[in-house]
Amino acid sequence: MSALKKLFAAAAVTAAMFVAPASAQDMKIALVVKSLGNGFFDAAHKGAMDAAEEIGGIEVIYTGPTSATAEGQIDIVNTLIAQQVDAIAISANDPDALVPALKRAMDRGITVISWDSGVAQEGRQVHLNPSDTDLIGETIIKLAADYLPEGGDVAILSASSTATNQNAWIAAAERILPEKFPNINLVATVYGDDDPVKSTNEAKGLIASYPDLDAIIAPTTVGVVAAAQVVTDDNLIGKINVTGLALPSEFKQFIDNGASQAVALWNPIDLGYSAIHIAHALATGAATAEPGATISIGKVGEITLDDSNSAAMAAPFQFDKSNIEEFSKIY
Repeated sequence: MSALKKLFAAAAVTAAMFVAPASAQDMKIALVVKSLGNGFFDAAHKGAMDAAEEIGGIEVIYTGPTSATAEGQIDIVNTLIAQQVDAIAISANDPDALVPALKRAMDRGITVISWDSGVAQEGRQVHLNPSDTDLIGETIIKLAADYLPEGGDVAILSASSTATNQNAWIAAAERILPEKFPNINLVATVYGDDDPVKSTNEAKGLIASYPDLDAIIAPTTVGVVAAAQVVTDDNLIGKINVTGLALPSEFKQFIDNGASQAVALWNPIDLGYSAIHIAHALATGAATAEPGATISIGKVGEITLDDSNSAAMAAPFQFDKSNIEEFSKIY
């Protein structure tokens, strides 16, 4: 080999050693959800697969614990680090407990974003909120207030007590109550941990503890189904209205039977789709995680990061008797 050829060969080897961003043709992105078997996250998985096909060259690893715990997600993150994935997009069960594991991932060059339910800022590069926190908080109260013209007692059935998104929405709802809904009385907030059995028991407890209860608001797709089923089974349709955030396909029966007047949700398909676009853009260097940065989320549009490197995807959409049939066929 001539000296010139040796020089070019050495340069090629050196260049290959220092290719930092993952290439678009060879990328593994893990979509980590709160728990498996949840229709909301199954829909997000579909969106993630749509984005991967659209972008090309991406393998989506869809994973999560069997129950919604931080410990289960930490084990999964450690496994993904060992697998040397290129990016992790996680909906967190706890904003703080996951930080050490996710920091280890970032230290190893893995792109980390949170979506849906956030991670503390030091544990991720970007967070994608499904919608604006204040708007969601107002929406979940309005869904009940619209059908209580004289006011009344309502209670909230949340997911876990550490779920970042749930807590932020509830806090926003509590702030907006005195100003916009003075006749609505929030009597209690309870936690079903996104478990159908526990959510059912918590809904029954609310009904037993507050005999004048007019509405149960569940800003979780698991809890809202559980509460509506309790109202149906206990012949309380017309007395207690169940509302909150629900998948149309899972909740249509309760709009149809009158256990609920209306619910709302953003499109989880778009949420999973957007998460993959963000993770891919950051992992390839096509976008940077810094305040003011604009990142494309494909057909959904674009986001602009705030001072905490967070952004909102879209406003929630209401489902009632006029449109639940149509949307239940989509997700």
